[in-house]
Amino acid sequence: MKAAVIKEYGAKVEVADVPKPKLLPDSVLIEVHASSVNPVDNMVRAGYLKEMLPIQFPFTMGYDVSGVVVEVGEQVTKFKIGDEVFSRPNSMQAGTIAEYALVKENELAIKPSNISHEEAASIPLVGLTAWQALVVKGNLQKGQKVLIHAGSGGVGTLAIQIAKHIGAEVATTTSADNINLVKKLGADKVIDYKTQKFEEVLSDYDLVFDMMGGETMEKSFKILKKGGCLVSIKGQDTKGLAAQYGVRFEAFFMWPSGEMLSQLAGLITKGVLKPIIDKIYSIEQTQEAYDYIQSGRAKGKLVISIKE
Repeated sequence: MKAAVIKEYGAKVEVADVPKPKLLPDSVLIEVHASSVNPVDNMVRAGYLKEMLPIQFPFTMGYDVSGVVVEVGEQVTKFKIGDEVFSRPNSMQAGTIAEYALVKENELAIKPSNISHEEAASIPLVGLTAWQALVVKGNLQKGQKVLIHAGSGGVGTLAIQIAKHIGAEVATTTSADNINLVKKLGADKVIDYKTQKFEEVLSDYDLVFDMMGGETMEKSFKILKKGGCLVSIKGQDTKGLAAQYGVRFEAFFMWPSGEMLSQLAGLITKGVLKPIIDKIYSIEQTQEAYDYIQSGRAKGKLVISIKE
C-alpha cells in the first residue's frame, strides 16, 4: 500500500510502498479516505520525542484517520465491515497517512454523517485534546471565564466552540488576521498577541488552556483567580508558580478515546461543533503540509486526502 513515510529522524516525508497492517483481534482495518497533520508530527519526525515515542523506520506518519472498516478482528463487537469511522489511534498503531490503517476498537467512533471524511479526519487529535483540557482536566463550568491561547489553530478553533457550548465566557489570543475567524467561532474577547499583552488586559479567570509553553504559560498564571486552573499541553510548572498564585496546574499529553470521540461526534451531528480546515493536500503533498504547519500560519487544520 502507499504510505507517507520517513526513513530516519529529520528526513523529508516521502511516499513509499509498505506492507498493509496485519489485523489484530481487538482492532479493525480501515480503508483510509483522509488523514490530517498536527504539530506533534513534526516533533516526532525531528526526533524530539524519541524517548517517549520510540519508532521504527520506515515510519508511517499520521495520527488522525477517517475511513471505512474493511476487516474486523475476532474480539471486535461494536463495529462491522462497511462502517464509516474516525479515530486518533494510539501511538503504537499510528501511521494513518496511508491507504490502510489499523485501529483498536476502543479508539474508534462512528463518523458523523453530516460531514465529509476530510472534515472528520481534521477532528480526532485536536478535538480530544480540547475536550480533555477543558472538560476532563479543567472541569470548565457554565458561567466561568476561560482563556484559550492560539485560538485560530487546530486545537484552538475546536476549544473555543466546546467552551461556548459549555456556556463559558471565552477569551482567546490570535493575530489580527484571524480576529474575525475566532469571533465567528464564539470568542467573546480577542487579544491580538502582537499588539496587546493578555496579562495586562485580562484578570480573574477560572481557567487558562495553554498551548504555547514558555513565557506565555508563565504569564498566564497572573490572570487566574485564586483556586483557578491552568491546563497546559506544552509546559511544566518547574518554578512552582501554581503554588505561588494559589491555583491548580495540570499538564497532559492527550490520550485516544473512542468514547470521548463519540461525544464530539454527537456535537458535530447537532451542528454545535464545526471543523475548520485551512487546506487539503494529496498524499504526495504531505511534506508540503508539514512545511506549512511548521510556519505557524495554519488556520484550523491541514488535511491529507487519501482516497479520491
